[in-house]
Amino acid sequence: MNVISIVLDTFRNDIVGEGKKLSYCQTPNLDQFRAGGIAFEGAHGEGQPTLQIRRAFFTGRRSFPWRYNFDRRGLWHHQPGWHKIPPEQDTIAEILTRHGYYTGMVADTYHMFKPSMNYTRGFVNYDFVRGQESDNWRGGTYDMIEDEMRKRVREPINWRKHATLAQYLFNMRGREREEDYLCARVCRRASEWLEECHRNAPFFLWVECFDPHEPWDPPSEYADLYCSDYEGKDFVFPGAAYENQEPTERELERIKALYLGEVTLVDKWVGTLFDKITELNLWDDTIVMVLSDHGTQLMDHGRFGKGGGNLRSYNTGIVWYMRHPDGPSGKVVDAYVQSHDVMPTLLSLLGVPHWTEGMNVWPLVTGEADRLRDHIVTGWCAAKEGRAGSWAAVRDEEWLYWTAVHEDDPNAALFRLPDEEDNVRDEHPEVVARQRRRIEAVLNQPMPAMLNEVSDPGPPPWAEYLMARNRAASDVT
Repeated sequence: MNVISIVLDTFRNDIVGEGKKLSYCQTPNLDQFRAGGIAFEGAHGEGQPTLQIRRAFFTGRRSFPWRYNFDRRGLWHHQPGWHKIPPEQDTIAEILTRHGYYTGMVADTYHMFKPSMNYTRGFVNYDFVRGQESDNWRGGTYDMIEDEMRKRVREPINWRKHATLAQYLFNMRGREREEDYLCARVCRRASEWLEECHRNAPFFLWVECFDPHEPWDPPSEYADLYCSDYEGKDFVFPGAAYENQEPTERELERIKALYLGEVTLVDKWVGTLFDKITELNLWDDTIVMVLSDHGTQLMDHGRFGKGGGNLRSYNTGIVWYMRHPDGPSGKVVDAYVQSHDVMPTLLSLLGVPHWTEGMNVWPLVTGEADRLRDHIVTGWCAAKEGRAGSWAAVRDEEWLYWTAVHEDDPNAALFRLPDEEDNVRDEHPEVVARQRRRIEAVLNQPMPAMLNEVSDPGPPPWAEYLMARNRAASDVT
């Protein structure tokens, strides 16, 4: 049995499928894929955001609580849990390679390839598609990108503040057609990998598409699907809209449309990968999964973005859709599952011996079990005065509670599910106490907790350059 796993970054779990909040977003290929397989609608992260959850995908181990201190020189940022896979933990690629699988990865999630990272361990070959966000790939001078920058930020341009966008625009120089966009490049290369390597069965292909992570920069016609006749700036990083003034309602509408447009763009190109699977007649002997690492706010509670201070389902919920040649079609599983369950589930289906902290969730599909846990705990990284911090959320069938872990949190929240609007923390102290005990059981210490990991945020290379350039300019004057 082959395996193809497709990971999408910052893809909300309330988009694909009828009746969801954002189901008006056009995702025909993912809609069809979900309808033809299994949808784990109770899926949430275990430790988030980016590298933390991928480590759980790869190892089946919890990332949270943060507890490792590795050499991270050359790595930025240094948020808790933002580090390599511990050397003693086997990855799914290493295990499958030892069991005769031909393993490959195609990815543009550049954090996985930064200095001191080893997320390529176990892959027979891997392809790093360069250029996402502030991937230090291409350089140049500001005059080369000034016109493009003016379309995306307010003026006068604060180059230092928008250094990440500047790096992205350097990377995107020469982009002329839709096929040049990064999600298209990833899916085209993954299709080529299948064309070249599918005869090396059994194979395991891991595909990482950083989109629809910021910058939300689809071709304009995709954003126009959700906000047409717009003539202003496209704030592909939403924070740029708040520089020196409050954004207009029309600007906010357009920012949301940029995200939705990028989702539709991603759907189109993931669809081309599905087409390649069909062309090569692989559906009958291949497990195919679509995953995401977390979601994001789209002005749901008055802001864009994601973070530990808001652990509602649109942030912590993840996509986990799956097609198995012998599995059911149109199966929806509402029980709680988590990111570190992906590896043990796959290895169990492949008959490969393993040990992990996660669970094989397939009994939820077959009906052998109606739930595996009575609650789940999700951690989200933070930094506090050089030490590892975090927020944590605990969910059960009735309640959602979240709080800061590293300090007393006056903004801790309790919601009676499915409502995630009305904070009833002060009305149910006994529920708060129970949920806090569940978090403390994972932490193995009372809150506020002191986690072992040191968080030492250092500036990225482009920030070092800008600081040096500013100092040089000051010396001249």
